[in-house]
Amino acid sequence: MPTQLINSFASWVLKQRIHQIELFLKYPNEVQEELLVNLIAAAKNTVLGKKYDYASINSYATFAERIPISTYEELQPLIERTRQGEQNVFWESPIKWFAKSSGTTNAKSKFIPVSNEALEDCHYKGSKDLLCLYLSNNENSELFTGKSLRLGGSSQIYEDNNSFFGDLSAILIENMPIWAEFSSTPSNKISLMSEWESKMAAIINETKRENVTSFAGVPSWMLVLMNKMLEETGKGNLFEIWPNLEVYFHGGVSFNPYREQYQNLLPKKDFKYYEIYNASEGFFAIQDLNHSSDLLLMLDYGIFYEFIPMDTFGTMNQKTIRLADVELNKNYAVVITTNSGLFRYLVGDTVRFTSLNPFRIRVTGRTKHHINVFGEELMVENTDQALAKACHITHSEIVDYTVAPIFMKEKEKGAHEWMIEFKKKPADMVVFQKALDETLQSLNSDYEAKRYNNMTLNPLVINVAREHLFYDWLKDNNKLGGQHKIPRLSNERDYLEQLKNMQEKVIL
Repeated sequence: MPTQLINSFASWVLKQRIHQIELFLKYPNEVQEELLVNLIAAAKNTVLGKKYDYASINSYATFAERIPISTYEELQPLIERTRQGEQNVFWESPIKWFAKSSGTTNAKSKFIPVSNEALEDCHYKGSKDLLCLYLSNNENSELFTGKSLRLGGSSQIYEDNNSFFGDLSAILIENMPIWAEFSSTPSNKISLMSEWESKMAAIINETKRENVTSFAGVPSWMLVLMNKMLEETGKGNLFEIWPNLEVYFHGGVSFNPYREQYQNLLPKKDFKYYEIYNASEGFFAIQDLNHSSDLLLMLDYGIFYEFIPMDTFGTMNQKTIRLADVELNKNYAVVITTNSGLFRYLVGDTVRFTSLNPFRIRVTGRTKHHINVFGEELMVENTDQALAKACHITHSEIVDYTVAPIFMKEKEKGAHEWMIEFKKKPADMVVFQKALDETLQSLNSDYEAKRYNNMTLNPLVINVAREHLFYDWLKDNNKLGGQHKIPRLSNERDYLEQLKNMQEKVIL
């Protein structure tokens, strides 16, 4: 079948989904309420269902009152029972897949259950909807005349007691339909390679002669691949290798700090960038408009949403609200109930709503990855935006960064200490530091108040990281590739001190 005909047929099939999306856009709260009823009914005969008597729950109020909000650590013993072969613990259908993601406070790795329903009705549905929304907005797209270069996790699938675990991307590749493999590159064999540096070389070797029309992957790691590809081929930009490129589908970390670097590698004004918000626990939101930073919350993926306002999070006054009760421009912690049996599960992400009709969000950070030592409530969204502006003003580029507090000592005031690795250093670090600090103040009134006349916080401190410092830290911690990333913000100094120690060892 000619590629043009394949492109037309695939576009037609995907666009049929638009009518279903329009339904939850029109009746968002009704769709969510019906979904909650179905999830409760599906899990009523499980171990947890019987413990909390799901069968008698007949309203959201009863649901919220009876079932506690849970973290991974609290659910881990039940998840382990399922990994050892026991079924019907928290979901009715058998669960044999577990998405392994990087560590929590008390565990080296998380093993998130992934049911067959979640694979089909959430993760794969989200991937198809991403293409559907993109094609709906770009009628002349020729996306399917070529292939999508995907950059996923670096772990293979492992078996233990007839259950299987690995990176979510590896699980999706293992279960994907044949047609999806034909439209992707590199091959499944290379995509599932475990050793990251060998994998990068193999991807470059296999993909440089393909007709690539799109990219999909985490911005920080995709940037590494793109730069290595240009080094390998000696080309000036990526269109010289793949002239039919039209879109980059990205997620996992904020795109803001990397935007200008991508525009240099992909120097066409009509090149598109589409963001997604997904995790091992589910596929949550998709950019539904060209040239937008807002993500449409997808409400019919088998996920019921609740939100905790961050101004009450972790306090005695903590409250949880439904989607119908959210407000614009407030930070919320995300709580989900899913078709993998995670009931009232605290994902760990924070979002704010930019639109209530339809419900659109921006991811602002992590519940554990923010700084509020001095009442400044600094979120990753703030630091990403400020860093992007400081780089623009000083014509600099970054590789990665992390921030930690400098705690008050006796008469000494506190401050924020940054570790930044630059790809292109600013000519004047004082100008960069001033631009970064002033932009943070303009974005965050709490930070501005603490910085006023150095009343609580002294000016921020910047350490310039040596080349490859963050890469070496990830390698030492067995976190190269895929979904792994540096914690941007922390209320403690652990990550920063580890990086500073690595920096000093090399200098010495």
